[in-house]
Formats: sequence, structure tokens, C-alpha cells
Amino acid sequence: QVQLVESGGGLVQAGDSLRLSCVASGRNFGGYVMGWFRLAPGKEREFVAAIFWSGTNTFYGDSVNGRFTISSDTSKNTVYLQMNSLKPEDTGLYFCASGRDSNIFNPRVYAYWGLGTQVTVSS
Repeated sequence: QVQLVESGGGLVQAGDSLRLSCVASGRNFGGYVMGWFRLAPGKEREFVAAIFWSGTNTFYGDSVNGRFTISSDTSKNTVYLQMNSLKPEDTGLYFCASGRDSNIFNPRVYAYWGLGTQVTVSS
């Protein structure tokens, strides 16, 4: 059974940093893309970042490019999202997801999802 478990969320002030973790288990994720999405009240699920399981090729949403960094540690079956210079508009429930489709920006193509970790940024 595939499981993605996120952690690291919390309440921070604008300008602070957080690092989210996603521990993946239940299958061999070689060839999979690992993505981070977020969901804010009243908004659609938004692509944040993605990385191939091997650690090659990273992708970022326009709103986080330059502030967030995605990375993976295959020895720990973990994907990280380092979030710097946080803004109130970064507030949301952050999900880790995994899939094999090349359309990595579309949440519908991801087969596996975690339950999410809440990030709240106060102004």
C-alpha cells in the first residue's frame, strides 16, 4: 500500500522559513515524479513544485520560483520542500503527490496523495 506522509507545517510569520517533508513508502518510486501542491480556501489546488524521484529535473510554480526549493533523498525515501521568504499568500494545506504522467503541473495525473500539512503565514 502506497503511503505519502507530509510533515513540517506550522504557523510562521511573513519572511520566515519552513521545510516540509514527504516520506514515501509502499512501492519503488523509480521513474515517478514527486510533486507538491497547495490548497487555500476559495482557491483551486495549485502546483507548487515537482522533482523526479532520482533528483534530476526540478519544476516550480511561478508564485514560488526563487523562494522554494524541492529536493529528494532516495536513501530516506523522502522529498523535501524548503520554503523561504514566506508570504501570507503561501498559506494553505500542502500536499505531497506522486505520479508517472509527464503533465506534472496537472494534479489530476498524480496517482498517489498524502493527507497534507497546514502552513499558515501571518503578516
